[in-house]
Amino acid sequence: MELIERTEDDVVIIELKGDVLGGPDANKLTARIREILAEGNANIVLDLKGVEYMNSSGLGMLTSAQTSVKKEDGEVKLSNPSERIESLLKITKLNTIFESYHSVVDAVKSFE
Repeated sequence: MELIERTEDDVVIIELKGDVLGGPDANKLTARIREILAEGNANIVLDLKGVEYMNSSGLGMLTSAQTSVKKEDGEVKLSNPSERIESLLKITKLNTIFESYHSVVDAVKSFE
C-alpha cells in the first residue's frame, strides 16, 4: 500500500493506493497519523479511490486510525470508497463510525 499525502484547508488528505491488508501497512499508516497529530492536525480524509482490495485487518487499521484521531478531538472521514468497500462498511456497521463521501472535495467541506 502506498500513501500519498497533501493538505487542503487544514485537512490532511491521505490517498491510499493498492491493497489495504493491515500488517506492515497498518504500522506505516499508524505512524504517519501519529506524526500528523503531533503536528497539530486532527482532521484527516482517507481517500480510498486507489484501493483495490481491503480485508478485515485493513478495516481494523481504519478503525484504529479513527480511535487515535478522536482522542485528539479530530475525525477521520473517508472519500471515494468503492461499492465493495461501502458494502464492507455496512456489513460490519463501521458506516456508523465513519462519515463517507463520494469525493475528496465533499469530505474536506464537511469539516467546515
